[in-house]
Amino acid sequence: MPNLADSLRLLLILDIPLLGDRDPVATGISAVQGGVTALQLRWKEGPDRAYVSLARELRRTLAVPVFVNDRMDLALAAGCAGVHLGSDDLPIALARKIAPPGFLIGASVGDAKEAAASTGADYVGIGPWRASTTKLDAGAALGADGVRRLLGMVKVPAVVIGGVRPEDVGSIRALGAGGVAVGSGILSAVDTKEAAATFADRLTA
Repeated sequence: MPNLADSLRLLLILDIPLLGDRDPVATGISAVQGGVTALQLRWKEGPDRAYVSLARELRRTLAVPVFVNDRMDLALAAGCAGVHLGSDDLPIALARKIAPPGFLIGASVGDAKEAAASTGADYVGIGPWRASTTKLDAGAALGADGVRRLLGMVKVPAVVIGGVRPEDVGSIRALGAGGVAVGSGILSAVDTKEAAATFADRLTA
């Protein structure tokens, strides 16, 4: 991937339970048309076979990198760009040993311990920016001071996640983050393309 930071400027967390009866592939297409530059598929209770099938379809359909949340085995099976691993998932060092060349690994960073454990990852997701309404185990809000502190502990591209709103984007970029990761802020909108464009516009302002 020529420029990972650019590819992660606006990362959509495609959390399947948030979609209701909407088609995930059509939603992904709409979001990319609005300016989403990468997509992370999150389907905590999804059956493995359906999870892989959906990840593969998203990879084939979208012209942006597709990552799988938590499940490196499914990301590899689907031929996705990479995986995003939390603190309770496969350790980064072990994931790196079994990852093929070019496979990207992201890590969740919410405190100093997780920042240290992220060594070897290609990028990190720092958060939550504010209390998350969709990820109940995300921890306490970091705010600008917490994000700034953790950005100083990592040496790879970072996106900020967790309750990020369009009006937060300027402040987050000013801290030195490469971009933002957004779930419900885009998926809860009536018009996914328009919601994505609102974030994308703030990122290029």
